[in-house]
Amino acid sequence: MKKNIAVVYGGDSSEYVVSVQSGKNVYQSIDTNLFKPWMVEMKGQEWAVKVDGQKIADVDKSNFGFTFGGQTVKFDFAYIIIHGTPGEDGILQGYFDLLNVPYSTCGVHSSALTFNKFFCSNYLRNFGIPMAKSRRMLKGNSIDAEQLLAELNLPVFVKPNAGGSSFGVTKVKKADELAPAIEKAWIESDEALVEEFIEGKEFTCGLVKLKNETIIFPVTEVVPKNEFFDFEAKYTAGMTDEITPARISETLTADIQQLASKVYDLCNCRGIVRVDFILKDGIFYFLEVNTTPGMTATSFIPQQIAAMGRELKEMLTLIILDQIG
Repeated sequence: MKKNIAVVYGGDSSEYVVSVQSGKNVYQSIDTNLFKPWMVEMKGQEWAVKVDGQKIADVDKSNFGFTFGGQTVKFDFAYIIIHGTPGEDGILQGYFDLLNVPYSTCGVHSSALTFNKFFCSNYLRNFGIPMAKSRRMLKGNSIDAEQLLAELNLPVFVKPNAGGSSFGVTKVKKADELAPAIEKAWIESDEALVEEFIEGKEFTCGLVKLKNETIIFPVTEVVPKNEFFDFEAKYTAGMTDEITPARISETLTADIQQLASKVYDLCNCRGIVRVDFILKDGIFYFLEVNTTPGMTATSFIPQQIAAMGRELKEMLTLIILDQIG
């Protein structure tokens, strides 16, 4: 009998729309010769099984299953494709751990660490990972723009401490723009990061480490037509040139792949992860870890898998079998 695979999408953040598209692509890429995939949308307390976009049943949260047409279905595996809370910050992982349901992503502690940019950066800094200086601003605290800019200098990036898809991110060039930018980031997260600007090119590298195999994907060079890789640049066709493999030397390619692998291990990651960097003067500066990276048809990870001459279907099969055999 085929194992029932829940493609879990949705979530409670601004990234809901992206998650819906990622979920559809993952669902369509699961090998139906081996597995029976189901779309499971989570939004707040509403957890629903959907077929062709229509709800057919509520998820029974006591056992992560559902009943339909007089039959009870128990999910054997969860492929989590929720960007943001509760799928990327460890909350959903804790639920699955309690029910002993295997899943595709990092565990509770790794997810919680990597989702909090400030905690993750300060942790990795101890291991010599190069990165920009940053300061954390708690929601509601007074903003001393003069002191912040004395430490970090203009321009700076302001971003939510917990979030993704470039929601709430601002490049600040003038001192009077700093406070509004921090308040904008606070809409997405209770904490904002004010980060030193490092001028360079952006690169990203995906990878997955299975029990018996490590697969490090080709590197993508990110060339936004906007001033930086904001939401519009990410999700509007033609607004960014995404070049895979990146136009860098074999030495630099090996450097970023090794650094991504080191970050993966230090953060105790699992499943497909993407690590973002800025290259300046031959040094890759760490930006962030994405433990539930976008999986839309045009996202970086599917591009990188295709550049290897492999298919997303194959990669998903490897990940599922790695957990459930």
